[in-house]
Amino acid sequence: MVSSGLSVAVVGCGARSVIGLHVPGARAGSRITAVVDTSPEGRRRGAEIFPGATVLESVEALVRLRPDAALITTPDHTHADIAEQLLRAGIAVYLEKPLATTLDDADRVLRAAADTGTPLYVGHNFRHSGVVKALRRVVEGGEIGEVKAVWVRHFVGNGGDYYFKDWHADRSKTGTLLLQKASHDIDVVHHLAGGYTRQVVGMGGLVMFGGITDRRERPGETMPDWFSMDNWPPASHTGLNPVVDVEDVSMMLMTLDNGVFASYQQCHFTPDYWRNYTVIGTEGRVENFGDTGGGVVRVWNRRHLWQPSGDAEYPIEGVTEGHEDADRLTMAEFLEHVVTGAPTLVSPVAAREAVAAGALAAESLRHGSVPQHVPDLPVHVVQHFSRKG
Repeated sequence: MVSSGLSVAVVGCGARSVIGLHVPGARAGSRITAVVDTSPEGRRRGAEIFPGATVLESVEALVRLRPDAALITTPDHTHADIAEQLLRAGIAVYLEKPLATTLDDADRVLRAAADTGTPLYVGHNFRHSGVVKALRRVVEGGEIGEVKAVWVRHFVGNGGDYYFKDWHADRSKTGTLLLQKASHDIDVVHHLAGGYTRQVVGMGGLVMFGGITDRRERPGETMPDWFSMDNWPPASHTGLNPVVDVEDVSMMLMTLDNGVFASYQQCHFTPDYWRNYTVIGTEGRVENFGDTGGGVVRVWNRRHLWQPSGDAEYPIEGVTEGHEDADRLTMAEFLEHVVTGAPTLVSPVAAREAVAAGALAAESLRHGSVPQHVPDLPVHVVQHFSRKG
């Protein structure tokens, strides 16, 4: 059992590394004691964000330092190797979503955690968001009956800046934006529907950003350096990543193990930026309008024609932009889990199931929309995480 105040490292000092700033407030006495990055720019950035932390060039050096826990915020394709190395060294891991870029790698990480008993937590912070909590309360309260279908539309209006000007645009590093961007939503579908995807079909393509030829490397830069709401219309974007081969429009259909049907659509060049969930049950439906504080969820559970106001309305609590509140809750949950073994809202198994659905949807859309079946995890791995809550 570790002490109540934890020494925590940050591995990868890009834009997402700032979640480490929540560590001291998430658990008294906890602090960032080390930062790791393979690039000089990353190490400089890490030293600026976390003054006083030991600055390291490799995960091997971090293993020798032996912190209590590490936050992995490196590019997606590195997640599995780093997580497995730290888990097998006995260092608790907070792994930024997605868990991995392939199903094989996701399963490899879970096996390492099960083999060693080292705590593994995957940062699916969106379950802690106000909009998902509001939707979940309606579902759990029985206002729409038994869930039978979930539809998700994701308008990724910031997609050009977020995902097409650095490594995210390169499928060798991202796999698919159905992992980097949609793994949140796939996990929420599973959360609201009470089941996991077992068959998936995908469609999509690179229809906007593939035609932009203004490309360049961005050494030493991270997304806040180039983000601008003035980058509109989408064709006006400049300075895209030299490799752009991930889809900017993706759609998937899911059949869950409990008979629920679900769909997900994602577009990276819409003018607006938000998620819309519709959950349909045997006695009604619920839908969100806005996905941060100030938005609402509306319930329809009486029969009528078009009725935009619904039959009931509930506010969405939380921040009005971004997900800082969910990040704080996620970090507190992780540190509590490391210290006490307390159960978590998202299990590594759920994170794996999101990767499985997204990765196999990409496989489907890239090979003629052939249906893909999700394989089961080994029984001993499932049992390990079931004991963990």
